[in-house]
Amino acid sequence: MAENFAVPKYLTTMSLILGFMVLFTTGTSVLLPALGDISGFLRNDTESINSTSTDYGHIVYQYASAVLNPTSPNDIASLILSANNNSAPFSVAARGQGHSVRGQALTSDGVVINMTALISNGSRIVVFESPSLGSYADVGGEQRWIDVLRATLDRGLTPVSWTDYLYLSVGGTLSNAGISGQTFRYGPQIYNVYELDVVTGKGELVTCSSNKVPGLFYAVLGGLGQFGIITRARIPLEPAPNRAKWVRMMYRNFSAFSKDQERLMANNGFDYLEGFLLMKQGPLDLSFYPLLDQPRITALINQYGIIYYIEAAKYYGDSTRPTVDKVVEKLINGLSFVPGFLFDQDVSYIDFLDRVHTEEEKLRSLGLWDIAHPWLNIFVPKSRILDIDSGVFRNILLKQNVPTAVTLIYPMNRKKWDGRMSAVIPDEDVFYVVGLLHASGFNDWQAFDEVNRQILQFCNDAGILVKQYLPHYETQEDWKNHFGTKWQSFRDRKVRFDPNKILAPGQRIFSVY
Repeated sequence: MAENFAVPKYLTTMSLILGFMVLFTTGTSVLLPALGDISGFLRNDTESINSTSTDYGHIVYQYASAVLNPTSPNDIASLILSANNNSAPFSVAARGQGHSVRGQALTSDGVVINMTALISNGSRIVVFESPSLGSYADVGGEQRWIDVLRATLDRGLTPVSWTDYLYLSVGGTLSNAGISGQTFRYGPQIYNVYELDVVTGKGELVTCSSNKVPGLFYAVLGGLGQFGIITRARIPLEPAPNRAKWVRMMYRNFSAFSKDQERLMANNGFDYLEGFLLMKQGPLDLSFYPLLDQPRITALINQYGIIYYIEAAKYYGDSTRPTVDKVVEKLINGLSFVPGFLFDQDVSYIDFLDRVHTEEEKLRSLGLWDIAHPWLNIFVPKSRILDIDSGVFRNILLKQNVPTAVTLIYPMNRKKWDGRMSAVIPDEDVFYVVGLLHASGFNDWQAFDEVNRQILQFCNDAGILVKQYLPHYETQEDWKNHFGTKWQSFRDRKVRFDPNKILAPGQRIFSVY
């Protein structure tokens, strides 16, 4: 144990008794064993504990007893082995970039693994060429996708499936699904993985793939951190384009908007496809559009209350530069957007993929990044998406004048998801993601959470079988309903790979309710 720690205010006593570290917290005590070679990487100073006490959501706060700053995956395995061998097993939560919003990467009284510590020990992003696999990158689970992008672009290569925000850890997104506008064409990020290194809940460091220990491979992908901690992923790569033709098309009518999205998805011409809504109550971010066009866009929104827009991108390189405009023109020919409300930009490939970071910098400068984020993301069957427009967008958000920061609506293909993985999606061949990315002050997030509750209640009452993405539930019965027919196999995998229920307690799937 490192010396000269400042004892945080919520730790009243720390002592070594018979080779064990005992941390007494308010009302509880946790017995952590002396951890041999990794004890020097454990921290329980105020700064370390506080830095892992919340996440991007700023809604849930939990205080760990210690934070592990690992130097290798072996340190992670040693910690989990110790957790299992302790007379009273303690919980372990892996934390990457901390971008969860409901405390999923937190633990109360257990140990948080600061995965970013592995970054300080050198970049673990290596690009390879293989006769059998082609181009791929071996990437540490702690690495950020933005750094994967930069490292692969240096070799003229790129992964094909992304998230909208790239400052997330590889292990974090693969533990959920990893979705964005590329998902309709390439599948989620969990669909684009050749191989994983995983430290299981037993403390075993295992290499797995679809052919090697497939049970663990499919369990971990989309497994919400319940079965193991991803320490390496093998990601397929393709030749990288140079630029992106980025277009937005505005709609007054939701039916036309959704039909055109599905048409574009079916013809598979664009590389990226998402949809958004703009509401008269705002806030409105019109920075994408030419300054002279912003007043008429605002007038259109005020006239109809809600305006929908399709956002699409076509990537291209030097060889296709002369034809890209004609290709885009052909793709959008016959679409039903409002005449005169088609806008486009031509940007570099990296600037397009990293577009959300530009917004982050703006929000940080205004002090609006580290605030509460009571988000709700749901997958909606295609057959009921019109009901979401009438019942949610128009009846709840518009009528109640709910401020809407970013609201996403775009379709995906079920065939691009692998049912053997733990991630859960609706049963229909086409389904939509609907994301309400609320942002609020620290003291009024409950009002947005009430809106979320109303939305979920509406779906339940209307018989719309939605599935939450980045799920958050209060009871195990809700988790059973979420996983549906996958619940039994999910529970069996937990028994097989994490029998003492040590990992990812913040998800509250197997907690005592």
